Amino acid sequence: MERAFGFDEVAIVPGRETVDPDEVDISGNLAGIKLQIPFLASAMDGVVDPKFAILLGKLGGLAVLNLEGIYTRYENYEEILNEIIASRPEEVTPLLQKIYKEPIKEKLVKKVIEEIKKENVICAVSSTPQKAEELGKIAVESGCDLFFLQITVLTGKHHSKKKTLDLKKFTKNMKIPVIMGNCVTYEVALDLMELGASGILVGIGPGAACTTRGVLGIGVPQVTATLSCSKARDEFFKRRKKYIPIITDGGMTCGADICKAFASGADFVMFGNAFAKAKESPGKGYHWGMALPHPYLPRGTRIHVGISGSLEEILYGPAKTDDGTQNLIGALKLALSYCGARNIKEFHKKAKLIIAPGIKTEGKIYQKAQKVGMGK
Repeated sequence: MERAFGFDEVAIVPGRETVDPDEVDISGNLAGIKLQIPFLASAMDGVVDPKFAILLGKLGGLAVLNLEGIYTRYENYEEILNEIIASRPEEVTPLLQKIYKEPIKEKLVKKVIEEIKKENVICAVSSTPQKAEELGKIAVESGCDLFFLQITVLTGKHHSKKKTLDLKKFTKNMKIPVIMGNCVTYEVALDLMELGASGILVGIGPGAACTTRGVLGIGVPQVTATLSCSKARDEFFKRRKKYIPIITDGGMTCGADICKAFASGADFVMFGNAFAKAKESPGKGYHWGMALPHPYLPRGTRIHVGISGSLEEILYGPAKTDDGTQNLIGALKLALSYCGARNIKEFHKKAKLIIAPGIKTEGKIYQKAQKVGMGK
């Protein structure tokens, strides 16, 4: 067996030199598209609707809209959202299974994409491989900029007697870049790059609303997964002279986790938990796993994270909380500055991770006691 590590088990060692955080550049290039901040919002219905996608785009990030979600199934999606939010815990799974049986409508796919594009922001959408050819064509025709091909576990070789998506042919025929995922290993990441992926999503089961690890026992902790896939990115660059960004997807609950993801080799991070706490999120403090509505084997749950502030406060501050869930950009810039890195690529080279399972508990006895007291 190999030992694998998650965010709570490692720490970033500060560098020998430091730089002014105001001089740190955290912008990134995703498939030829420059983003001012390297944060992506997960394609989850409780996190991203057209309005949220527009707002995050104007704030410098990127929100990915789920083309197989309620926004492409219902005209009156706000009523559907309210029904999901108001349902009792024991009702959620069967309710979502029922709601997601409604067919996807082509006119609504076009409508949501055009709604985002008319506000002059980057439009990114997500689909499973089963619906990719159908929805990919509509997405391109509607002016979409990026297409995320996403499933719990995506590999370069899938064996089935049924008709399956030819990844190489699909990426070649798409007129827009295709981001592929999810995966957690060097070999699969390299395979997907060879098949034409313009970016790789890393993470199987780490999300707060995902239960894949509990249901299937499958997954790799995010630090190890990101390190492995970033090595594949560097190897692919040596072979093909083409840089394919790594996107650590899920498992981050605070600024420290985000910083550790970049220190592990991520070019971008994708998460839903932090964005679900924004007052502008469609789920109003609730969100649920993408595989929760599965008709045969649900792998997700609806969770309540509450509302902590505006999206701008969560991203840019000023922070009103001391738990690392606000001013995420300030936290990332400060981490880079303490390691002497002026940008994310320098951070990859200069950041040193150590195994430190006591990093969040050492000397924190009074903080722990205070939280217990508050809980009572």
